[in-house]
Amino acid sequence: MAEKIMNRWLVVVGAVMIQLALGAIYAWSAFTAPLRGIDGEVVSEFAFSSTETQAIFSAGLAAFAVFTIIGGRLQKKYSPRNISLLGGVLLGTGYILGGLSGANFPMKLLSIGILGGIGIGLSYVIPISVGVKWFPDKKGLISGLAVAGFGFGAFIWILLANPPSVIEGFTGFAGFIQPENGVYTISNVDWVFRTYGMLFMVLVVIGSMVMIDPPDGWLPEGYKPPVDDSEETGILRNLGPKRMLTTKQFYLLWTMFVVGALAGLMVIGNIQNFANNPAEGFSGRGFTVAQASDYAVIGAAVFLPIFNGLGRIGWGHISDIIGTKKSLIMMFGLQALMMFIFFYSTYHPLAFYGVTIAIGFNYGGCFSLFPAATANSFGSKNMGQNYGYVFTSYGLGGILGPILAGAVQDAGMSFLYAFVPAALMCIAAVVLAVIYTPEVMDKSNES
Repeated sequence: MAEKIMNRWLVVVGAVMIQLALGAIYAWSAFTAPLRGIDGEVVSEFAFSSTETQAIFSAGLAAFAVFTIIGGRLQKKYSPRNISLLGGVLLGTGYILGGLSGANFPMKLLSIGILGGIGIGLSYVIPISVGVKWFPDKKGLISGLAVAGFGFGAFIWILLANPPSVIEGFTGFAGFIQPENGVYTISNVDWVFRTYGMLFMVLVVIGSMVMIDPPDGWLPEGYKPPVDDSEETGILRNLGPKRMLTTKQFYLLWTMFVVGALAGLMVIGNIQNFANNPAEGFSGRGFTVAQASDYAVIGAAVFLPIFNGLGRIGWGHISDIIGTKKSLIMMFGLQALMMFIFFYSTYHPLAFYGVTIAIGFNYGGCFSLFPAATANSFGSKNMGQNYGYVFTSYGLGGILGPILAGAVQDAGMSFLYAFVPAALMCIAAVVLAVIYTPEVMDKSNES
């Protein structure tokens, strides 16, 4: 009797559920003001510095990146489903413990930042690895769909925590994080952390049920895999991590990903701080403090996460049409332009929204283009492990980008000192993308 094959689109559904929870890390900007207080009448019982709030974010990103390698290795031994489940439990536990730690900064750092980041890292690579194996005919699109929930998750979690007043006026829902008599209280904010932790755990556990690799030798109907013609062409396929680490393609992709992560996460982690800045934000350009707050939340909670998610799908589809190399050149070129002009976008809310949309869309593209490029250059067989190594670049970018912007703010310097260096690095990434060639050649066959 023929083995019954699971509908491969169920993997996409499960992937989106998992990534909705993992996208919690991108909702961090909703917590920065409640943890440190904001300029004006509203204050916080936590009284963290801007650098401390960004340190929690960066610690989570670093742990996330490192544990993608470990998750990729463990899933081959213990199955994708089990490792994804473990990651979900750790993520949920981290937020629950963080919600029990009050104003203890080291505990917030260890629980939400490090433990939560470990959970995200263990689970993150699973939907990508499993998805590419089920969809060898649509690597770019499926890489994008598999992680689209990560961007959309931030949209949901930020809106639940802290919706803009226009949404509050329309729905009557003021959000989970609400100041009481002009004060963000520890009890209320920590309650949100605990609630989110339980929701994250449930979503990942359910989505993990379909994280199962296809049977050996299975191929989608009508799909013809590339022929192993390495002897004739000298192009190597299905490299393992050790061999991959000797190629120039790996280091080009890794460095480009550092830049893509740095620029995007600098904005994600600081967009509300920048928009609410009394000198360079909206209130410094002639708008009221209330208007500035609304514009900041709409940018952070609506446009940035939605187009982060859409960018993963959009750039993935584009790469299937024109190739990853051209897509990387286009994406980094556009991101360089956006980082140059972001500082001036607070002169008008429509300009702010437009630039935010483009930054989110381009940043989201990293998470479909780099998995697709990894599969194209090194093969799908060891995708989980290989992409884990490529993804460590995200951790470095996650440390440098948010911390740089937070340190600039604490030092009383202009945000230009953060945005312009990021733009220049994006230009450098365009040069690296031009140099990059997807094919790994067998040097022993070269004349």
